[in-house]
Amino acid sequence: MTNSVVEAPPAQVPDELTAGHSRWHGVRPFLPVVALVVAAIVPYSTANLPGIFEGPLNSPGTLQLLAICLVFGGLAAGYDLLFGRTGMLSFGHALYFAAGVYGTDVLVTRAGLPLWQAALLAVTGGTVLAALLGAVALRTVGIAFAMVTLAFAQVGAILVARDFGGLTGGEEGLPLDVSGLPPALVGVTNTVNLYWLALAYLTLVVFVVHRVSGSPTGRVLAGLRDDERRIGVLGLDPYRFKLVAFTLAGGLATAGGVVYCLIVGGASPHVTSSELTLSLLVMVVLGGPGTRWGPVLGGVLYMYLDHRLTAFGTSDAVNDLPAFLSRPLSQPLFVLGTVFILAVYFFPGGLAGLRTRLAPLLRLLPRRP
Repeated sequence: MTNSVVEAPPAQVPDELTAGHSRWHGVRPFLPVVALVVAAIVPYSTANLPGIFEGPLNSPGTLQLLAICLVFGGLAAGYDLLFGRTGMLSFGHALYFAAGVYGTDVLVTRAGLPLWQAALLAVTGGTVLAALLGAVALRTVGIAFAMVTLAFAQVGAILVARDFGGLTGGEEGLPLDVSGLPPALVGVTNTVNLYWLALAYLTLVVFVVHRVSGSPTGRVLAGLRDDERRIGVLGLDPYRFKLVAFTLAGGLATAGGVVYCLIVGGASPHVTSSELTLSLLVMVVLGGPGTRWGPVLGGVLYMYLDHRLTAFGTSDAVNDLPAFLSRPLSQPLFVLGTVFILAVYFFPGGLAGLRTRLAPLLRLLPRRP
C-alpha cells in the first residue's frame, strides 16, 4: 500500500498585498487634488462634447451649468452632515439656502451694500437663524423633528411669496442689482470667475465636512446616528452635538445661497420650496449617504440631469415619439424619478458603493500577467 501525497494548492496573495493594489493605494490620496486641478482648468478647454453639453467647455452656458452643479454638490455634502453622518432627517434645509440667496439679493439691491458686506451679513444671519431654529426643532426627534423643520421652511416660503415688507419681489422674484457687484463678477465674459467661485465653495464645504467627520466631534455624530442612547450613557450631551451639526450645515447652505445668487443673477421663490430639500435628500441617497464623495457626485449628477432633461424633453426627438412615450419623457421629474428608483434598486449604496457592487464582476475579468 503506497501513501499518496496530495499537494496543497498554492497560497493566494491577498489583494491588499499585491503590487497593483499597493500602487493604487499610493495614488488614491492624490486623486482629490487631481480632480480639483482638472476642474480648475476646465475653463481653458475648448473641447466640444456633443450630446453632453450644448457648447464647448469654456462657453458661458456650459460654465454656468457646471457652476450650478458644483454649488449643489457642495449643498448636498453639507446636507449629508445632517442626514448621512448624524442621522437627522430635516425637511427644511432649503430655508437656509434661501436665506443666503435672498439675504444677499436684498442687501445688495434694496440696501445698496457692497457685495462683501452683504455676503458676510447673509452668512452670519443664516447661521444664527439655523442655531435659533435648531435649538427649538432639536427638542423633538424622528418624524416630529422632520415636521418641525418643514413648518419653519414653510413659514419662510410664505413670507417670500407674499413679498414681506416689499423686499422679496413676491412670486416674480428679485433680480440682482449688478451695479453693486465687482466688475469681475458681472457680464457673460466673466462667467468663468463665477465658475471658480462655485468650485471654491465646493472645496470649502468638502474640507469642512471631512475635517468635522474625522474629528472627535465627528465620531460622536456618527455615534448619534447609530445609537443616541449610548452617547447619553457615556456622559455626552446629544442635544449639544446635534445643534452644532445643524448650525454648521445651515451656515454652509447659506454660503451656497450667496454663490447661487451671483450665478443666476437674482432670487426666485423656488429656492424656498420644500421640493428643494427633497431634491437634496435624493442627491444624497443617489450618491451614497455618509460617504466621502457620494453626496458631491449625487448633487452634481442630479443637477446636470435636471437641466439637460429639460432641454431633452422639448427636443424634436421626444416630440416625434408617440403620445404615450413623449408625454412622460417630456417631464424631467418623471425621468429623474425613474433613474432614482433604478439606482436605489440596483445600487442601494449609491454611486459611492458602485465599485463594491461591481467588484465580483471585475474579478471575473482577465488580468494581465
